[in-house]
Amino acid sequence: MLIEISIPTQSLRLYAQGALLRQYAVSTASNGVGCLKNSGCTPIGGHIIRAKIGENALENTVFVGRRPTGEVFSPDLMAQYPRRDWILTRILWLSGTEPGVNRLGQVDTMQRYIYIHGAPDSATMGQPGSHGCIRMRNAELIELFDLVTVGTPVTILDAPHPHWVETMHA
Repeated sequence: MLIEISIPTQSLRLYAQGALLRQYAVSTASNGVGCLKNSGCTPIGGHIIRAKIGENALENTVFVGRRPTGEVFSPDLMAQYPRRDWILTRILWLSGTEPGVNRLGQVDTMQRYIYIHGAPDSATMGQPGSHGCIRMRNAELIELFDLVTVGTPVTILDAPHPHWVETMHA
């Protein structure tokens, strides 16, 4: 398995043995691309899934600090906590693999707590809007979560990959 995330197309693609298995719309950082701590940007480059969190949790389970709060997201809960950065359903915690780019020091993806995670149904996919993480629709995240393992490579691209351009226009 291999995951490729394209910032320009706001898409996540899952491959197995070079064949495209799934494609999902995502939402990356509204601050754009960047690897620095506290930037609020989505990091680029090679990563792996460091941890899978939330297996068997109910869809819309609310996570804070990678722990379920006991809450299930609802519009009423959102109204009660309008400033909360909603991390829902599942978490795929990423770790950079490129020292000086997205690993160690001031650019460490894992220490920045960058995840692929679920978002409220009202969150727009296909355009930037997160605080640095990669947001997905909850049902699609559950599907992805069940297909990947810890250690799955994840590449985050800030330019379209050549084979993406071919299939985007097909």
